[in-house]
Amino acid sequence: MTEPDPAPDPGMCWVPGGGFRMGSDEHYPEEAPAHDTAVEGFWMDRHPVTNTQFAAFVEATGHRTVAEQAPDPATYPGTPPELLVPASLVFVQPPGPVDLGDVGNWWRMVPGADWRHPQGPDSSLDGLADHPVVHVALDDAESYARWAGKALPTEAQWEFAARGGLAGAVYAWGDRQVPGGRWMANTWQGEFPWQNHGRDGHERTSPVGSYPPNPYGLVDLIGNVWEWTADAWQPGHTRSAQCCSAPADTGIPQRVLKGGSHLCAPNYCRRYRPAARHPQPVDTSTSHVGFRCVQPG
Repeated sequence: MTEPDPAPDPGMCWVPGGGFRMGSDEHYPEEAPAHDTAVEGFWMDRHPVTNTQFAAFVEATGHRTVAEQAPDPATYPGTPPELLVPASLVFVQPPGPVDLGDVGNWWRMVPGADWRHPQGPDSSLDGLADHPVVHVALDDAESYARWAGKALPTEAQWEFAARGGLAGAVYAWGDRQVPGGRWMANTWQGEFPWQNHGRDGHERTSPVGSYPPNPYGLVDLIGNVWEWTADAWQPGHTRSAQCCSAPADTGIPQRVLKGGSHLCAPNYCRRYRPAARHPQPVDTSTSHVGFRCVQPG
């Protein structure tokens, strides 16, 4: 399918669509089975929605994010009232090695953390205008998409776009994680979660477009922040250990996240690949999850 003219938004890139091999049988079990599928051509945001873009949406609509609202006690029966306050999950780097089986060793539910205050109430967006917005739950991402006349991508759309036409490649840019010694995405270098060498130049989120675009012109599909998709979570053949911030199944609906984040590391969460996927409760926001949007061709 040829590129439609004109683009619906100057910040979007055309993804031509086609058939591809989705998933992987060689990495985490939730990525299996690899299977053939296809998508129609579509437009996709060149980069994740930034703080500047999200601020424009909030100014226009008055939207209050999930993290800025106190949870409804009826939704969380038995929760102590002192915990039912506006809050969000923030990555807090421990000073030394910790048990990787307990995500509480590096995630903290921080009252006052939200998209305007990504590290907590005393932080701000100073210097982060062109970084991906974070601390957005599913409702926040979908509300922005509706306002913009767009939608969240399906998992298949997202993975097709991230592969950039490189059929069968392990990474979005080929089969070597650091080709020629060049870092291609904002991920974690060192022993997660306590040792981050920052060899890629960033220790937390990075400005969008800090790394090379793929053949479709898209940037930051891998690393930086995980991205919400439109698909409900379904595990693969077996339910894998849940890395990063996703808790055990609590009955809260979950959606598929794609792309990995700046917290993905070889020793813990090797999900900086197009086939990788992860569940996220729809009511949960964190300091490493954002989103981008699509439009049909």
